[in-house]
Amino acid sequence: MAEATAEEVLEPSAKEIRLVIAASSAGTVFEWYDFFIYGTLAYILKDAFYDVDNDTLGLLLVWSTFAVGFAFRPIGAILFGYLGDKLGRKYTFLVTVTLMGIATAGVGLIPTVATIGIAAPIIVIGLRIIQGLALGGEYGGAAIYVAEHAPPEKRGFYTSFIQASVVGGFALSIIVVLACRALIPADDFAAWGWRIPFLLSIILLGISLWMRLKLSESPVFRAMKAEGKMAANPFVESFTYPGNKKRIFIALFGVSGVLTTVWYTAFFSSLSFLRGPMRLEEGLVEMILLTAGALSMAFYILVGKWSDRIGRRRPIIIGALGALALLFPIFWSMGSLANPELAQAAQDNPVVVSGQQCSTDPFADLFDREQSDCGKILETLTASGVAYAVNENETLGVAVGEQDIALGSDWLDSGDARRDGLQAALSENGFDFERRTPPFANILGIIGLLLVLGMLSALTYGSVAALLTEMFPPQIRYSSMSIPYHIGAGYLGGFLPLISSIIVARSGDVYAGLWYTWVVVAFGVIIAWWGLKGGPPEDFSDDHS
Repeated sequence: MAEATAEEVLEPSAKEIRLVIAASSAGTVFEWYDFFIYGTLAYILKDAFYDVDNDTLGLLLVWSTFAVGFAFRPIGAILFGYLGDKLGRKYTFLVTVTLMGIATAGVGLIPTVATIGIAAPIIVIGLRIIQGLALGGEYGGAAIYVAEHAPPEKRGFYTSFIQASVVGGFALSIIVVLACRALIPADDFAAWGWRIPFLLSIILLGISLWMRLKLSESPVFRAMKAEGKMAANPFVESFTYPGNKKRIFIALFGVSGVLTTVWYTAFFSSLSFLRGPMRLEEGLVEMILLTAGALSMAFYILVGKWSDRIGRRRPIIIGALGALALLFPIFWSMGSLANPELAQAAQDNPVVVSGQQCSTDPFADLFDREQSDCGKILETLTASGVAYAVNENETLGVAVGEQDIALGSDWLDSGDARRDGLQAALSENGFDFERRTPPFANILGIIGLLLVLGMLSALTYGSVAALLTEMFPPQIRYSSMSIPYHIGAGYLGGFLPLISSIIVARSGDVYAGLWYTWVVVAFGVIIAWWGLKGGPPEDFSDDHS
């Protein structure tokens, strides 16, 4: 049979385009579910896989392992980007979704640290590496596959379903956790029920593979193959193609760095903030994030469609500037709505810690370093969500308002005794450390604030698949867009929970971690303003690059 010509392969039917969008979006939902279920259950995994008597350190270790997966995303982008440009878009992301499903299910089969010791976290890290490699190839494949099927005038709209599907994966992870909580008693869920969401990945994998196997190869890839325009080495050519280094730099800092830090702050930082220092009921936090996440999915589609008319640059600039202006006020407002009594108690009875070497070392226990006595007090107050001021003094002491707290004899030797003693003393001065359910009006207010964050995320993310596809030449597109996207998402975004947690642990300010997002976005908006083209969208052209 004769090889097809470009003209014969560039016109997919309307039915085929609908299947492409549905299958790619469903696969993206399932794959990001696999990735996010780890973060959603972080508070349980710290006890299952890490043997530490320090809640702050336990969560930092969980977020460190979470970050490991992101650290390997750029390597996956290089590997699968090369295969996608050489072998095709379809088969490459069939491989990535398979690896992702197997690795996620594997986490649900690992014995706990109490059973196999240090081997447990080592195996988790290995599976997270596989997840990161797979995800490094997944997004580029799905985004390009849809973009190369879409007519130019609807490319932003069609690809926006891929961006919305990322939020869908997050929402699905929460739905599964809530369902498991409803069906499994709390003690059993903490003991073994948390494994079920991971094991469900096998079912999701089967559905995703069934849908994606029905797809044909991208028409643009088939046309390039028919015309003999394939890249000899896509990875090398990504850095030697004229103008591509500049495009990669802009895509990394002006696009990926902005979207990924805004996204993780909107969903992961808010999840940790409400569940941790604000001390909301865990099930309520998940319901709030599920509601806000599900509603905000529509924003991504609206922004993608809007970008087909006005261009890709303007929504990103608006979203980034909005994040800079609103990030801190939104979280301050959420804190006031979530736990107003805690904020009022801190205002009425300020906590002052006195002592020597008053700074925290969150990794002291891990590396067998000696934490200062004052640092131990500060670490416990931070973990309890209590703001404080520090006075250097030769004598260790804690004062609430005008009253000095008597330090227990075992507080400096036992983290549990220190936490219980401090919280009991603070409770006598108006602080409340019980899990809280704020009034319904406050809950609606929190959801509204999260929807604002969701809109800012949609503005910086909704048109990105179309933008990155249009930025790079087709023969090296998979590699060229995947590399900057996953370096940005992997390092600038993937390390955000860890870096923000360290900043909070060191500073004692539950809002201080937001400065990481603010700085990355501030730099990114400068790069985007300088480097992204304005005006209506255009297909890639060397004349306009």
